[in-house]
Amino acid sequence: MAYLVRKYLDKNHFSEQKDDFSELYTSHPNYPSVFAITEALDSLSIVNAVAKIPKEQVVELPEYFLTLMGGTMVLAQKKGSGVTIEFENRKKQNLTFNEFLTDWDQVVILIEPNEVIDINTEPLNMRGLYYVFLAVVLITVSLLSNPYNASSIALLFTSLAGLITGIFILQERFGYANVLVAKICTLKSNTSCASVINSNSEKNWIQFSDLPFLFFGISVAAILFQPNDSAIIVGFLSVFSLPILLYSLWIQKTELKKWCVLCLAVSFIVVVQVLIFTFGNQSFTDVFSIRFFEFFFFAFLFILLWLLVKPVFEEKVTANQTVVQSIRFKRNFELFTFLTKKIPTTKGLNQLQGVFFGNKNAATRLTIIVSPSCMHCHTAFEDAYALVSKFPERVFLNILFNIDPENKENPYKVIVENLMVMNNSTPEKAMDAIVDWFAEKMELEEWKAKWASNVIDMKAKHQIQQQYNWCRHNKFNYAPVKIINGKLLPEGYEISDLKYFLNDFLKENERLENSLSVRA
Repeated sequence: MAYLVRKYLDKNHFSEQKDDFSELYTSHPNYPSVFAITEALDSLSIVNAVAKIPKEQVVELPEYFLTLMGGTMVLAQKKGSGVTIEFENRKKQNLTFNEFLTDWDQVVILIEPNEVIDINTEPLNMRGLYYVFLAVVLITVSLLSNPYNASSIALLFTSLAGLITGIFILQERFGYANVLVAKICTLKSNTSCASVINSNSEKNWIQFSDLPFLFFGISVAAILFQPNDSAIIVGFLSVFSLPILLYSLWIQKTELKKWCVLCLAVSFIVVVQVLIFTFGNQSFTDVFSIRFFEFFFFAFLFILLWLLVKPVFEEKVTANQTVVQSIRFKRNFELFTFLTKKIPTTKGLNQLQGVFFGNKNAATRLTIIVSPSCMHCHTAFEDAYALVSKFPERVFLNILFNIDPENKENPYKVIVENLMVMNNSTPEKAMDAIVDWFAEKMELEEWKAKWASNVIDMKAKHQIQQQYNWCRHNKFNYAPVKIINGKLLPEGYEISDLKYFLNDFLKENERLENSLSVRA
């Protein structure tokens, strides 16, 4: 379902939220489900609704909408007198309205379009341009420096095409599939690159997905440095690789019953190379009169490097899967609630006046008690500030201080004193000042020159004393202290994890209000 929702977000101008949605959705305890989709959208403050629509009202639906067809999630697009539906595997089907209504479950997921459209949603891939530029330079230098014939040039460029295809195969295998390639791989119902590349048969077959990258990578490197001799070796090996290609086709046809478009492209390129070698100026006997050193050197180098790099990719994929499973476990709200600890004495907490951000009426109320000299407090503030900046209407952040007002030796006391003075008169200045210290990490003298005043009133001193006394009473002899809705944030959870529970806090708050109204 993730692909369909991401595309639906694109159509409604929420491109910047796609990655956040994927993280929230795949780590949801109820993944995969419609409930997980709506919860993830809610967490991103994207207005959405799930509704059952009468068939006669289908014409009133927007151009794009998510819906269920025979229990399967699809992205529907109304086109003239018909509807085009797209499945999670990227296959599309054109239907008339009557055909659509026949299998339609009438359940739709709708989101309110984003009124702010960001034109630059797809940043320029500078790394990709760098690789292209480097390849062009190497090829140009090789063409100008070495004697090429027609066959070696043809084999060089076919090997380049094969290398690019091999990279696409590895991307598919390691979960970094190119969007355009993914569409090509699912053109028909019996085509699926992922199914073939990640199949059990493939794993038992000397890792077929490695071979195109290695063979064509070695070929390109060798031809660039020793064109004509290496081209003969490449052509010779292409001929002897034909049985492997036939075996690959047999596996796809008989066992997997799925065709890998990328694998077929590799087969086609190899066949073209065989034809170039067969009808070119070379012959099989030329193999006995050439130098093999360059080719074997690049073969050894490529294989060695790949054997070193491949485990890194595999471990990263495994680690990503483990992280998702871990987050899904941590996102269990009942577990989170069970692990929270009560504060010894909450009395007086709501009366402590700190520097605050966000919505005072929010269901998620986060309090952090910090000290300006504490390095860990900088991280806690940054995480809390990022959370409230992303969800300003759903989170209330209150920042208190644990600092002894009687300790005149503490050079950082001036920061808290001035923050309290500013907070009493102009809270906006206090917000900017606290960001400068904890997020921008200004030096003390620089901060004092910008924000400090010479007058610290009694009200500010009294507030600092109150906060210090409250911390001592609860034996908070450390910083930072993280409090969420009147309870201590559990160990093992970070402030950034609270974004997963925003909906749960809201529902819990609504239940509490309902129970209080019933009692009243």
